Amino acid sequence: MPAFWLTVIVLALAALAAYLGRARALGAAGGDVRKLHSLPKYYGSFAALSTALPAIGVLAVWLIAQPMLIERSVAAMLPVDSASEGADASLMMSDVRRVSEGLSLAVAAGSLSEAQAGSALTGLRETLNDVGIALGGDIVPEVLQAAQRYRAADMRADFWRMLAVLMLAGAGLAFALSKIDPEFRARNGVERVVLALLMTAASLAILTTLGIVLSMIFETRNFFGLHSWKDFFFGVKWAPNFRGDSDLSILPLLWGTIYISIIALLVSVPIGLFAAIFLSEYAGPKTRGVAKPLLEILAGIPTIVYGLFALLTVGPLLLRTFGGGGYLGVDWMSGATAVLTARDGHHADPFRILPV
Repeated sequence: MPAFWLTVIVLALAALAAYLGRARALGAAGGDVRKLHSLPKYYGSFAALSTALPAIGVLAVWLIAQPMLIERSVAAMLPVDSASEGADASLMMSDVRRVSEGLSLAVAAGSLSEAQAGSALTGLRETLNDVGIALGGDIVPEVLQAAQRYRAADMRADFWRMLAVLMLAGAGLAFALSKIDPEFRARNGVERVVLALLMTAASLAILTTLGIVLSMIFETRNFFGLHSWKDFFFGVKWAPNFRGDSDLSILPLLWGTIYISIIALLVSVPIGLFAAIFLSEYAGPKTRGVAKPLLEILAGIPTIVYGLFALLTVGPLLLRTFGGGGYLGVDWMSGATAVLTARDGHHADPFRILPV
C-alpha cells in the first residue's frame, strides 16, 4: 500500500478515535460533563494523538530506513568493474531503482506479468520506455537481477510496513480507550504531547543547521582528498568536467560574485534609496498607504523567485533581442551566456534595501 493511502487510513482512524474517546468519556460520566476531570474534547484529542502519532512516527522512520537497507543488501550484486565506462556504483544503483520502478509500473499497466517481471526479458528497455522510464543504455544482466531483487524486497517491506503501522494505530486506539475514565487527566496528557511536539519542531532548526555544518565539513574533506588545495585557492580557471580532469579554482567564482554584486548595487542602491526618500518625504498618505504594502510584499518574495522569472522570461527575451539573428542583429549573447545573465539578474533587487 502506498504511504499516502496508509497515512490517510491512519488519519481516519485518528478521527474515529477522537469520536470514540469523547463518547466514552461522556458515557463514563453519565453525560454529566462536570464529573469529568477535563473537557470532553481533551479525551477525544488524547485518543486521536495516541492513535496517530506512534503510527505516523514509525511510518516516517520506515520510509527513511527502507530504501537505505534495501540498497545496502542489493549493492553486493553490483560489481563496479562490470559497469560501463565512466559509471560507478552510485550510478548503477540509480539504474537499479529506475528499472525496479519501471517493472512495477509495467506490471500495474499490464505490459508485464509478475512472472515476466521476475525473469530475464528481451526488449525490456522498450517496455520500460513505454511506461515512462527512460534509460540511457541497455540493461546489463547484473542491473536487471539487482532490480528484480530490489523490487521483491521493496514489496515485502511495504507489506510489513502496512501491517506494522496499522497494528500500531489499532494498539494506540485500544490503549487510549482503556485509559479513559472520569478521573483520567486527559488535558494534562494532551498538553504534554503538544509540548513535546513543539520542542521537537523547535529542535529541528538546530539539528538541520548542525547537519548542514557536518555535511559541509565531510564534503570538504572528500573534495580536498580528490583535488589539490593549492589549485583550488590559487588557480585561475573554473572548468568542471564530469569526465574528470576538472579545473576547480575559487578565484573565478569570487571575481564573478564581486562583479555581479557591483552591478546589482549600481542598479538597486539608487532605485531603492530614491524610492525610500520619495515615500518618506514627498509621497502623500494615500500614495504611501498603497505603495508601502506593495513594496513590503515584493520584499517578502524570495530572490530565487525573481531569478526564476528572469530565467524564464528575461533570458529568452535577451537572447531573441541580442542573440544570433536577433532583432538588433548583433551576436554578443547566446546560449549559456543569456541564461547566466538572466540568473544573475535577480541579485539586482531594489526592494531589498527600502527602509520604509
